[in-house]
Amino acid sequence: MHNKAERLKKTKIPASKAGAEHGDRLPPGQVLTEKFPILHEGEVPEYDLSTWDLKVFGEVEEEKVFSFAELQAMPQVNTVSDIHCVTRWSKFDTPWEGIRFSDFIKLLGVKPEAKYVMIHADHDYETNVPLEELMHDDVLLAFKFNGEPLTPKHGYPLRLVVPQLYFWKSAKWIRGLEFMKEDRNGFWEVNGFHHFADPFKEQRFSGEDIPIPEDEWTKKEFD
Repeated sequence: MHNKAERLKKTKIPASKAGAEHGDRLPPGQVLTEKFPILHEGEVPEYDLSTWDLKVFGEVEEEKVFSFAELQAMPQVNTVSDIHCVTRWSKFDTPWEGIRFSDFIKLLGVKPEAKYVMIHADHDYETNVPLEELMHDDVLLAFKFNGEPLTPKHGYPLRLVVPQLYFWKSAKWIRGLEFMKEDRNGFWEVNGFHHFADPFKEQRFSGEDIPIPEDEWTKKEFD
């Protein structure tokens, strides 16, 4: 599992399928799909929502713990975003529903020195995102996709959606938000993936830029 970046670098490179009809919506090296590929490491977790919670800690005035019911009672918004996976697929116009992160943060008492957030998720997954990237209007703590509750394989009961970055930053099954003064690499970032992950700059790997194949996702499960 931990050598995924090296494995991807060694596989065949597809021809670019970015057409002029997509304008600037399709990042370089991406392939458009109507399906929603399912990619994750490890088992899909199961939850008892009566005991599930989301912890907020680190550079905040006071650590907080939110129940699922408390989060669901908060104001929610609907967004439509294009999403882009490091394994080369992109999906346009994906509809999400949840709490806008820039609204949620107003409840947290985040200290001015906090510049980064580590997203903690099951099972023992984490990924780092600059706090300013989480302030975009379409960044959500999402409960629903396409008008329906998230399926377990897509992150039920709660996932992050950060559409402007490669989709591994949009962690499934999130359980904690750690606000940090200094950046720190998460799971995939430690294992060869880029620490920032801008799809329009093809920031796929740490170190040298080596193209990634499309067939890594075409063989996976789809919705």
